[in-house]
Amino acid sequence: MKLAQQADRFLQKAANDDRLLPSHISLYMAMFYYSPDKPGDHFQVNRKKLMRFSRIKSIATYHKCIKGLVARGYIDYQPSYDPNGASSVALLK
Repeated sequence: MKLAQQADRFLQKAANDDRLLPSHISLYMAMFYYSPDKPGDHFQVNRKKLMRFSRIKSIATYHKCIKGLVARGYIDYQPSYDPNGASSVALLK
């Protein structure tokens, strides 16, 4: 699946999902921006970069959005509990 198709499918699905807030959508699009070419592949994420790109100011809001995207099946998130390690994310098809 081409990346443009993945973004289009997400936006169509998100438009019909009343539980998603603009912060969820902007965080997903920030992850999409930093994602590799193949959908479904895990990649390392940097919380500070994602928060800056998505305009999320609060760490609590960031984690709430991550949990919401995981619960609704948009992403697979594997947190790193090491302060120096990066968490990984996969954008689900």
